[in-house]
Amino acid sequence: MEYITLGKSNVKVTRIAFGAWAIGGWMWGGADKKVALKAIHKSIDLGITSIDTAPAYGFGLSEEIIGKAVKGVRKEVQILTKYGMIWDKKIGKFFFNSTDNEGKPVSMYRYAGKESVINECEQSLKRLRTDYIDLLQIHWSDPTTPIQETMEAMEILKKTGKIRAAGVCNYNLEDMQTATGFISLTSNQVPYSMLRRDIEKDILPWCIENNVFILAYSPLQRGLLSGKIKKGHQFNTGDTRPSTPYYKESNIKKTNELLEKLKPVAHDKNATLSQLVLRWTMQMPGISVVLAGARDPVQIQENAGALTFKLTEEEMKLINSYLDELKLDLD
Repeated sequence: MEYITLGKSNVKVTRIAFGAWAIGGWMWGGADKKVALKAIHKSIDLGITSIDTAPAYGFGLSEEIIGKAVKGVRKEVQILTKYGMIWDKKIGKFFFNSTDNEGKPVSMYRYAGKESVINECEQSLKRLRTDYIDLLQIHWSDPTTPIQETMEAMEILKKTGKIRAAGVCNYNLEDMQTATGFISLTSNQVPYSMLRRDIEKDILPWCIENNVFILAYSPLQRGLLSGKIKKGHQFNTGDTRPSTPYYKESNIKKTNELLEKLKPVAHDKNATLSQLVLRWTMQMPGISVVLAGARDPVQIQENAGALTFKLTEEEMKLINSYLDELKLDLD
């Protein structure tokens, strides 16, 4: 297993982390709790001991499943969770309307006031059945609360031992620069994949220079880069992937054409396309941790295979040349 110490903290995590969004069911067309538990146990058995979740993932369900799964092995795992997405009250900045796991309408708000952050942390600790969180991250920026106030809450949680390190998610460059004035910023969790590389323009260079680690989520572009999504794919009710621009029929076609070009490289490594994509992501400059989502033990087993090989400099250049030629319609 490959480990890395996050930024200026003493939190050591695995290079591939278990992404626990899908096991919460929300936006993924539901979830099976028993299968999710088996997936987490398999992940720990394989050495992928870092688990990334959030209260919003199933409205507490993902955290509850993780809390049950790590009982008795808490010291062996690293729990990364979040705060700042509110659904039980109208406060802060309205984000979007959605439906919960029962299909009931729900409105999501972005809010990170000091008392709310501390309260959310307490609720997460209860669901996770633990007395500390290894890395706590704001889920999305809250324009209604000064960043200083939010980071002051994080400092309180660090001093009281409730969290070991403080990070952010989906922060732009300006917000990161502001946050570092009030806290030792460990990481920024942002979307990054072969199909989405916009952070390379400004966020990634700044993070490399300032020792802020990048946690890349959706490296498989929510399954699109696995090669398993074909034209006419049937999604479960509640699955939001078809509404995203990457899942346009034209983009599915172009992505699968890219994957056909990558198959010889995967074959040479005795790897699946998913494993090749994860390995490429891990080897890109400045990418510290790759969050690989999974819903069952089979997917975890496949994700772990990305740790069994490395790509040469020539192979990376070849893959990047294919990506430079890729033109998706994201309007």
